[in-house]
Amino acid sequence: MVKISLVAETFIDLFAGAGGLSWGLQQSGMECLLASDYWGDALKTYSHNMPDHPTIECDVRKLTMPKLAQLLPEKPDWVVGGPPCQGYSTVGKRNREDPRNVLFLQFRRIVKGLRPKGFMIENVLGLKDMSYEQEVAESFKDLGYRVRFMVLTSAEHGVPQLRRRVVFVGHRDRGLFQGPPITHDDETYVSVADAIFDLPELSAGEAATEYTKPPSTPYQKLMHLPGDVLQGHSVSNHPEHLVKAISYIPDGGNRTAIPPKLQPRAGFHNSYSRLASWRPAVAITQNLGKPSGTRCIHPTQDRGLTTREGARLQSFPDRFQFLGGVTSQRLQVGNAVPPLLAQAVGEALQDGNRWF
Repeated sequence: MVKISLVAETFIDLFAGAGGLSWGLQQSGMECLLASDYWGDALKTYSHNMPDHPTIECDVRKLTMPKLAQLLPEKPDWVVGGPPCQGYSTVGKRNREDPRNVLFLQFRRIVKGLRPKGFMIENVLGLKDMSYEQEVAESFKDLGYRVRFMVLTSAEHGVPQLRRRVVFVGHRDRGLFQGPPITHDDETYVSVADAIFDLPELSAGEAATEYTKPPSTPYQKLMHLPGDVLQGHSVSNHPEHLVKAISYIPDGGNRTAIPPKLQPRAGFHNSYSRLASWRPAVAITQNLGKPSGTRCIHPTQDRGLTTREGARLQSFPDRFQFLGGVTSQRLQVGNAVPPLLAQAVGEALQDGNRWF
Protein backbone atom coordinates (compact mmCIF):
# COMPACT_ATOMS: atom_id res chain seq x y z
CA MET A 1 0.00 0.00 0.00
CA VAL A 2 1.28 3.44 -0.92
CA LYS A 3 1.12 5.76 2.08
CA ILE A 4 0.68 9.47 1.66
CA SER A 5 2.94 10.16 4.66
CA LEU A 6 5.33 8.19 6.83
CA VAL A 7 4.17 10.24 9.82
CA ALA A 8 1.07 8.92 11.60
CA GLU A 9 -1.97 10.98 10.71
CA THR A 10 -3.82 12.32 13.74
CA PHE A 11 -7.52 12.59 14.53
CA ILE A 12 -10.06 13.59 17.13
CA ASP A 13 -13.17 11.45 17.58
CA LEU A 14 -16.43 13.24 18.40
CA PHE A 15 -19.42 11.15 19.57
CA ALA A 16 -16.81 8.47 20.26
CA GLY A 17 -19.07 6.05 22.17
CA ALA A 18 -17.33 2.89 23.31
CA GLY A 19 -14.56 3.42 20.75
CA GLY A 20 -15.20 1.21 17.73
CA LEU A 21 -14.19 3.92 15.28
CA SER A 22 -11.11 4.99 17.26
CA TRP A 23 -10.00 1.39 17.78
CA GLY A 24 -10.16 0.68 14.06
CA LEU A 25 -8.41 3.90 13.07
CA GLN A 26 -5.70 3.18 15.64
CA GLN A 27 -5.24 -0.29 14.16
CA SER A 28 -4.79 1.36 10.76
CA GLY A 29 -1.84 3.38 12.09
CA MET A 30 -3.56 6.66 12.93
CA GLU A 31 -3.09 8.49 16.25
CA CYS A 32 -5.92 9.80 18.43
CA LEU A 33 -5.39 13.23 20.01
CA LEU A 34 -8.77 13.40 21.76
CA ALA A 35 -12.02 11.46 22.08
CA SER A 36 -15.22 13.06 23.32
CA ASP A 37 -18.65 11.79 24.31
CA TYR A 38 -21.44 12.72 26.70
CA TRP A 39 -22.21 9.07 27.58
CA GLY A 40 -20.29 8.21 30.76
CA ASP A 41 -20.47 4.40 30.55
CA ALA A 42 -19.30 4.33 26.95
CA LEU A 43 -16.42 6.69 27.64
CA LYS A 44 -15.33 4.54 30.60
CA THR A 45 -15.25 1.57 28.24
CA TYR A 46 -13.27 3.65 25.74
CA SER A 47 -10.67 4.72 28.33
CA HIS A 48 -10.39 1.22 29.78
CA ASN A 49 -9.43 -0.21 26.38
CA MET A 50 -7.44 2.75 25.02
CA PRO A 51 -5.89 4.34 28.14
CA ASP A 52 -3.35 6.27 26.06
CA HIS A 53 -6.11 8.21 24.26
CA PRO A 54 -7.01 11.53 25.96
CA THR A 55 -10.78 11.68 26.59
CA ILE A 56 -13.31 14.22 27.79
CA GLU A 57 -16.88 13.56 28.91
CA CYS A 58 -18.59 16.59 27.47
CA ASP A 59 -21.64 17.80 25.57
CA VAL A 60 -20.31 18.56 22.08
CA ARG A 61 -21.94 21.99 22.26
CA LYS A 62 -19.53 22.87 25.07
CA LEU A 63 -16.45 21.95 23.05
CA THR A 64 -15.55 25.51 22.18
CA MET A 65 -12.45 26.48 20.23
CA PRO A 66 -10.70 27.85 23.39
CA LYS A 67 -11.52 24.58 25.19
CA LEU A 68 -10.13 22.51 22.31
CA ALA A 69 -7.01 24.68 22.20
CA GLN A 70 -6.40 23.73 25.84
CA LEU A 71 -7.00 20.02 25.23
CA LEU A 72 -5.17 19.47 21.95
CA PRO A 73 -1.36 19.33 21.68
CA GLU A 74 -1.59 20.19 17.96
CA LYS A 75 -4.13 20.63 15.20
CA PRO A 76 -5.45 17.23 14.12
CA ASP A 77 -5.21 16.03 10.55
CA TRP A 78 -8.74 14.63 10.78
CA VAL A 79 -11.96 15.24 12.67
CA VAL A 80 -14.07 12.07 12.71
CA GLY A 81 -17.26 10.95 14.38
CA GLY A 82 -20.74 9.51 14.23
CA PRO A 83 -23.42 11.89 15.50
CA PRO A 84 -26.27 10.11 17.34
CA CYS A 85 -28.28 8.21 14.78
CA GLN A 86 -31.72 7.64 16.33
CA GLY A 87 -33.31 10.42 14.31
CA TYR A 88 -31.95 8.99 11.05
CA SER A 89 -32.80 5.38 11.75
CA THR A 90 -34.87 3.36 9.28
CA VAL A 91 -36.52 1.75 12.35
CA GLY A 92 -39.63 3.67 13.33
CA LYS A 93 -40.75 7.08 12.13
CA ARG A 94 -37.99 9.34 10.81
CA ASN A 95 -38.28 13.06 11.29
CA ARG A 96 -36.14 15.58 9.48
CA GLU A 97 -36.85 18.09 12.27
CA ASP A 98 -35.63 15.73 15.02
CA PRO A 99 -33.04 17.77 17.02
CA ARG A 100 -30.69 14.79 16.87
CA ASN A 101 -30.63 15.21 13.08
CA VAL A 102 -28.84 18.56 13.31
CA LEU A 103 -26.03 17.47 15.63
CA PHE A 104 -23.85 17.12 12.55
CA LEU A 105 -23.90 20.95 12.52
CA GLN A 106 -22.01 20.84 15.83
CA PHE A 107 -19.54 18.55 14.11
CA ARG A 108 -19.33 21.05 11.25
CA ARG A 109 -18.77 23.90 13.69
CA ILE A 110 -15.72 22.13 15.10
CA VAL A 111 -14.39 21.31 11.62
CA LYS A 112 -14.83 24.97 10.66
CA GLY A 113 -12.98 26.12 13.77
CA LEU A 114 -10.09 23.62 13.66
CA ARG A 115 -9.69 23.54 9.88
CA PRO A 116 -8.26 19.99 9.73
CA LYS A 117 -7.02 18.59 6.45
CA GLY A 118 -9.92 16.17 6.34
CA PHE A 119 -13.06 14.96 8.08
CA MET A 120 -15.12 11.78 8.19
CA ILE A 121 -18.73 11.31 9.31
CA GLU A 122 -20.17 7.83 9.79
CA ASN A 123 -23.88 7.15 10.21
CA VAL A 124 -26.69 4.71 9.62
CA LEU A 125 -28.16 4.07 6.20
CA GLY A 126 -31.37 5.91 7.09
CA LEU A 127 -29.56 9.22 6.62
CA LYS A 128 -29.06 8.49 2.93
CA ASP A 129 -32.64 7.30 2.61
CA MET A 130 -33.78 10.76 3.75
CA SER A 131 -31.73 12.52 1.05
CA TYR A 132 -29.58 14.25 3.63
CA GLU A 133 -26.42 13.37 1.75
CA GLN A 134 -26.44 16.41 -0.53
CA GLU A 135 -27.29 18.77 2.31
CA VAL A 136 -24.43 17.43 4.44
CA ALA A 137 -21.95 17.41 1.55
CA GLU A 138 -22.79 20.95 0.46
CA SER A 139 -22.40 22.27 4.00
CA PHE A 140 -18.79 21.07 4.04
CA LYS A 141 -18.01 22.13 0.49
CA ASP A 142 -18.69 25.65 1.70
CA LEU A 143 -15.74 25.19 4.08
CA GLY A 144 -13.35 24.24 1.29
CA TYR A 145 -13.60 20.45 1.33
CA ARG A 146 -14.15 18.13 -1.61
CA VAL A 147 -16.72 15.70 -0.26
CA ARG A 148 -17.83 12.23 -1.22
CA PHE A 149 -20.38 10.00 0.49
CA MET A 150 -20.68 6.26 0.08
CA VAL A 151 -22.54 3.30 1.50
CA LEU A 152 -20.27 0.61 2.93
CA THR A 153 -21.38 -2.94 3.73
CA SER A 154 -19.51 -4.24 6.77
CA ALA A 155 -19.35 -7.84 5.51
CA GLU A 156 -17.40 -6.71 2.44
CA HIS A 157 -14.59 -5.65 4.75
CA GLY A 158 -14.27 -8.75 6.92
CA VAL A 159 -16.98 -8.06 9.50
CA PRO A 160 -19.40 -10.99 10.10
CA GLN A 161 -22.38 -8.67 9.72
CA LEU A 162 -24.33 -7.23 6.79
CA ARG A 163 -24.84 -3.85 8.50
CA ARG A 164 -24.54 -0.96 6.06
CA ARG A 165 -23.24 2.49 6.98
CA VAL A 166 -23.10 5.85 5.23
CA VAL A 167 -19.65 7.45 5.30
CA PHE A 168 -18.86 11.05 4.32
CA VAL A 169 -15.22 11.91 3.68
CA GLY A 170 -13.92 15.33 2.77
CA HIS A 171 -10.38 16.62 2.26
CA ARG A 172 -8.90 19.96 1.34
CA ASP A 173 -6.34 18.82 -1.24
CA ARG A 174 -6.45 15.05 -1.87
CA GLY A 175 -9.36 15.00 -4.28
CA LEU A 176 -12.26 12.60 -3.84
CA PHE A 177 -12.06 9.51 -1.65
CA GLN A 178 -12.69 6.17 -3.36
CA GLY A 179 -13.36 4.28 -0.15
CA PRO A 180 -11.72 1.09 1.06
CA PRO A 181 -11.27 -1.78 -1.41
CA ILE A 182 -13.74 -4.64 -1.07
CA THR A 183 -12.00 -7.71 0.33
CA HIS A 184 -14.91 -10.14 0.81
CA ASP A 185 -17.92 -11.18 -1.26
CA ASP A 186 -20.86 -13.54 -0.93
CA GLU A 187 -18.54 -16.52 -1.35
CA THR A 188 -15.97 -15.38 1.22
CA TYR A 189 -18.00 -13.51 3.87
CA VAL A 190 -17.13 -14.31 7.48
CA SER A 191 -20.16 -16.23 8.78
CA VAL A 192 -21.74 -16.30 12.22
CA ALA A 193 -20.28 -19.78 12.75
CA ASP A 194 -16.83 -18.54 11.67
CA ALA A 195 -17.16 -15.74 14.21
CA ILE A 196 -18.61 -17.20 17.42
CA PHE A 197 -18.76 -21.00 17.39
CA ASP A 198 -15.57 -21.33 19.47
CA LEU A 199 -17.25 -19.58 22.42
CA PRO A 200 -18.56 -21.77 25.28
CA GLU A 201 -22.07 -23.16 24.86
CA LEU A 202 -24.59 -21.70 27.28
CA SER A 203 -28.22 -22.09 28.27
CA ALA A 204 -30.56 -19.36 29.48
CA GLY A 205 -29.27 -17.75 32.66
CA GLU A 206 -25.77 -19.21 32.36
CA ALA A 207 -22.39 -17.49 32.01
CA ALA A 208 -18.80 -18.48 31.20
CA THR A 209 -15.51 -16.73 31.93
CA GLU A 210 -13.13 -19.26 30.35
CA TYR A 211 -12.74 -20.69 26.87
CA THR A 212 -13.58 -24.39 26.50
CA LYS A 213 -12.04 -24.95 23.08
CA PRO A 214 -9.42 -23.33 20.86
CA PRO A 215 -10.24 -21.07 17.90
CA SER A 216 -10.70 -22.94 14.62
CA THR A 217 -11.08 -20.20 11.98
CA PRO A 218 -8.84 -17.26 11.04
CA TYR A 219 -11.47 -14.84 12.38
CA GLN A 220 -11.75 -16.66 15.70
CA LYS A 221 -7.97 -16.57 16.03
CA LEU A 222 -8.03 -12.82 15.38
CA MET A 223 -10.67 -12.34 18.09
CA HIS A 224 -9.36 -14.82 20.66
CA LEU A 225 -7.56 -13.67 23.81
CA PRO A 226 -4.05 -14.98 24.44
CA GLY A 227 -5.18 -15.96 27.96
CA ASP A 228 -8.31 -17.73 29.16
CA VAL A 229 -10.35 -14.89 30.71
CA LEU A 230 -13.59 -14.24 28.84
CA GLN A 231 -15.69 -11.14 29.58
CA GLY A 232 -19.34 -10.47 28.74
CA HIS A 233 -20.35 -14.03 27.88
CA SER A 234 -23.57 -14.35 29.89
CA VAL A 235 -27.15 -15.11 28.84
CA SER A 236 -30.32 -13.43 30.05
CA ASN A 237 -32.60 -15.63 32.16
CA HIS A 238 -35.29 -16.44 29.57
CA PRO A 239 -38.61 -17.92 30.81
CA GLU A 240 -38.96 -21.68 30.34
CA HIS A 241 -41.90 -21.34 27.93
CA LEU A 242 -39.84 -19.02 25.71
CA VAL A 243 -36.91 -21.44 25.63
CA LYS A 244 -39.29 -24.24 24.64
CA ALA A 245 -40.86 -22.10 21.91
CA ILE A 246 -37.61 -21.11 20.25
CA SER A 247 -36.30 -24.69 20.46
CA TYR A 248 -38.53 -25.46 17.46
CA ILE A 249 -36.82 -22.85 15.26
CA PRO A 250 -34.10 -24.33 12.98
CA ASP A 251 -30.77 -22.69 12.19
CA GLY A 252 -31.59 -19.57 10.17
CA GLY A 253 -35.34 -20.09 10.68
CA ASN A 254 -38.07 -17.86 12.04
CA ARG A 255 -41.13 -17.87 14.26
CA THR A 256 -43.28 -19.73 11.72
CA ALA A 257 -41.64 -22.93 12.97
CA ILE A 258 -43.06 -22.43 16.48
CA PRO A 259 -46.23 -24.49 17.11
CA PRO A 260 -49.41 -22.36 17.32
CA LYS A 261 -49.97 -23.10 21.00
CA LEU A 262 -46.48 -21.75 21.82
CA GLN A 263 -46.54 -18.74 19.49
CA PRO A 264 -45.56 -15.50 21.27
CA ARG A 265 -48.48 -13.06 21.21
CA ALA A 266 -46.42 -9.99 20.37
CA GLY A 267 -43.48 -9.12 18.15
CA PHE A 268 -42.79 -8.26 14.53
CA HIS A 269 -42.47 -10.61 11.56
CA ASN A 270 -38.69 -10.82 12.04
CA SER A 271 -38.87 -11.27 15.82
CA TYR A 272 -38.03 -14.69 17.26
CA SER A 273 -35.72 -15.54 14.38
CA ARG A 274 -32.41 -17.39 14.51
CA LEU A 275 -29.23 -16.14 12.94
CA ALA A 276 -28.14 -18.31 10.03
CA SER A 277 -24.86 -19.96 11.00
CA TRP A 278 -23.60 -20.00 7.40
CA ARG A 279 -24.22 -16.29 6.76
CA PRO A 280 -23.09 -13.03 8.33
CA ALA A 281 -25.43 -11.56 10.94
CA VAL A 282 -27.96 -9.00 9.71
CA ALA A 283 -27.43 -6.06 12.09
CA ILE A 284 -26.44 -6.22 15.75
CA THR A 285 -28.60 -3.94 17.91
CA GLN A 286 -28.96 -3.16 21.60
CA ASN A 287 -31.63 -5.90 21.77
CA LEU A 288 -29.10 -8.60 20.90
CA GLY A 289 -29.88 -10.55 24.10
CA LYS A 290 -33.65 -10.66 23.57
CA PRO A 291 -35.11 -13.50 21.47
CA SER A 292 -37.94 -11.10 20.62
CA GLY A 293 -35.44 -8.76 18.96
CA THR A 294 -34.62 -8.69 15.26
CA ARG A 295 -32.92 -11.97 14.30
CA CYS A 296 -30.74 -12.32 17.38
CA ILE A 297 -31.32 -15.89 18.56
CA HIS A 298 -28.20 -18.05 18.53
CA PRO A 299 -28.14 -20.35 15.46
CA THR A 300 -28.00 -23.60 17.46
CA GLN A 301 -28.52 -22.74 21.13
CA ASP A 302 -31.94 -21.86 22.54
CA ARG A 303 -31.24 -18.31 23.71
CA GLY A 304 -30.46 -14.76 22.75
CA LEU A 305 -26.91 -13.62 22.10
CA THR A 306 -24.44 -12.66 24.80
CA THR A 307 -22.70 -9.30 24.86
CA ARG A 308 -19.47 -11.03 23.82
CA GLU A 309 -21.13 -12.72 20.85
CA GLY A 310 -22.59 -9.37 19.79
CA ALA A 311 -19.16 -7.78 20.14
CA ARG A 312 -17.61 -10.57 18.04
CA LEU A 313 -20.21 -10.00 15.32
CA GLN A 314 -19.32 -6.30 15.43
CA SER A 315 -15.61 -7.31 15.12
CA PHE A 316 -14.49 -6.24 18.60
CA PRO A 317 -11.72 -8.60 19.75
CA ASP A 318 -12.21 -10.41 23.06
CA ARG A 319 -9.53 -8.30 24.72
CA PHE A 320 -11.86 -5.31 24.28
CA GLN A 321 -13.93 -5.23 27.49
CA PHE A 322 -17.22 -3.39 27.98
CA LEU A 323 -17.99 -1.63 31.27
CA GLY A 324 -21.30 -0.73 32.92
CA GLY A 325 -24.43 -2.82 33.44
CA VAL A 326 -25.49 -5.48 30.96
CA THR A 327 -28.10 -3.22 29.31
CA SER A 328 -25.54 -0.46 28.91
CA GLN A 329 -22.93 -2.85 27.52
CA ARG A 330 -25.34 -4.15 24.89
CA LEU A 331 -26.27 -0.62 23.90
CA GLN A 332 -22.58 0.23 23.56
CA VAL A 333 -22.06 -2.80 21.31
CA GLY A 334 -25.13 -2.09 19.18
CA ASN A 335 -24.28 1.59 18.69
CA ALA A 336 -20.64 1.04 17.79
CA VAL A 337 -18.87 1.33 14.46
CA PRO A 338 -17.51 -2.13 13.57
CA PRO A 339 -13.76 -1.79 14.26
CA LEU A 340 -12.68 -3.82 11.22
CA LEU A 341 -14.75 -1.55 8.99
CA ALA A 342 -13.15 1.49 10.65
CA GLN A 343 -9.71 -0.02 10.15
CA ALA A 344 -10.40 -0.59 6.45
CA VAL A 345 -11.51 3.03 6.07
CA GLY A 346 -8.48 4.29 8.02
CA GLU A 347 -6.06 2.35 5.84
CA ALA A 348 -7.73 3.69 2.71
CA LEU A 349 -7.65 7.29 4.00
CA GLN A 350 -3.86 6.99 4.20
CA ASP A 351 -3.45 5.26 0.85
CA GLY A 352 -2.59 7.63 -1.97
CA ASN A 353 -4.11 5.20 -4.48
CA ARG A 354 -7.59 5.55 -2.92
CA TRP A 355 -8.02 9.20 -3.94
CA PHE A 356 -8.86 10.57 -7.39
